[in-house]
Amino acid sequence: MIICNKEDVIKAIETNNVKFIRLQFTDIQGVVKDVEIPVTQIEKALTTGISFDGSSIEGFVRIDESDMVLKPDIRTFAILPWNNDKGLVARMICDIYMPNGKEFEADPRYVLKKVMKEAEEMGYELNVGPELEFFLFEKINGKATVVPHDYGRYFEFAPTDLAEDIRREIVLTLMDLNFDIEASHHEVAFGQHEIDFKYGDALTTADNVMTFKYVTRTIAKMHGLHATFMPKPIAIENGSGMHVNLSLSKDGENAFYDENGDMQISETARQFIAGVLKHIKAISCIANPLVNSYKRLIPGYEAPVYITWSGANRSSLIRIPSPRGKSTRTELRSPDPSCNPYLTFAAILAAGLEGVRNKMDPGKIMDYNIFDLTKQERAERGIETLPSTISESADYLENDELLKSTLGEHVHDNILRLARAEWDAYRTQVHDWEIQRYLNTI
Repeated sequence: MIICNKEDVIKAIETNNVKFIRLQFTDIQGVVKDVEIPVTQIEKALTTGISFDGSSIEGFVRIDESDMVLKPDIRTFAILPWNNDKGLVARMICDIYMPNGKEFEADPRYVLKKVMKEAEEMGYELNVGPELEFFLFEKINGKATVVPHDYGRYFEFAPTDLAEDIRREIVLTLMDLNFDIEASHHEVAFGQHEIDFKYGDALTTADNVMTFKYVTRTIAKMHGLHATFMPKPIAIENGSGMHVNLSLSKDGENAFYDENGDMQISETARQFIAGVLKHIKAISCIANPLVNSYKRLIPGYEAPVYITWSGANRSSLIRIPSPRGKSTRTELRSPDPSCNPYLTFAAILAAGLEGVRNKMDPGKIMDYNIFDLTKQERAERGIETLPSTISESADYLENDELLKSTLGEHVHDNILRLARAEWDAYRTQVHDWEIQRYLNTI
């Protein structure tokens, strides 16, 4: 059933015997929150909204200005497809408002919608197709471990790939939630998997990323496993990324495609890439928001480290996959699945639009394996690297005026606060590695 208005929501609730509604939203850190209401409150939710305490949400408001309002986006209504003998549960993703009726400017959805409007005013719409990787780990006595559920490798299949049926269940559940799934497979590392869904506009895709993570964790829990989107849970294995496929459309056509252009990509595509490359060090603080994120961004594990662009070359930070025509796109390979997708897509879009607006040049493509170059060879070619810590990326974000304007002062300042608190908490700890290495030798 296609949901277009309030009446459609109420009809779907009645037809399917829905008893509860989960009103979901995302905090600045990219964590899903929800308020559950009985269906008797649905009329209020769809008209005036449901009030909640915003001071209890990390990075939102202070206790003396805590009253906030959740207003559901009707288009996101979906019945959660797991059995409940007391009646079904549906969910809607919400926008956040202040009591005076104004949109809350630090709501990650608001931040993304604001940049999407800027793109629209330039005649563009951003299409995004993310590739989320995750691990399935065993639980012992109900607690998550880092013991892989299986010991398969890339594109492995049963019986080595023990999670084949679990992935299928995740896929079927996502399809019940109106996802258009393109593929699922085992990834490179033990216990690591990937499920790809079709691209869409930036807001819908960000909503889908949050739903994807929620569904994956829930299905894993039903099987007695733990699903994690932690970027680098095992030191000697590949980490989990969230490669982001990007294209701009204009007047219904792919603005990145030019049949007569070099590599059959347009000047718009090149300019967009240039803008992203210019701001990528600051974007890293948003797209790679954890101390652990930077343990994935090291040479030797297929993760991008060097700030370059290329054709199909997978050693570059941004590459142009082979398909052309309507499928022409760029792939940004540095984001990881711990990020807040709303803020990440907003930052990428803002940077790309600046490149288009100012007709920026991305420089020469790197059509060789950058991982094989020596440090001196990279220096001779002017190849820079991504930040190596969350502290370093926070310094770049602090001084990036474009992203400060894009995020708004409230979000910008809170991201910096959280990043530096994360780094301070990490650097002041004594870790097991240090004990094992030094205790008996120093």
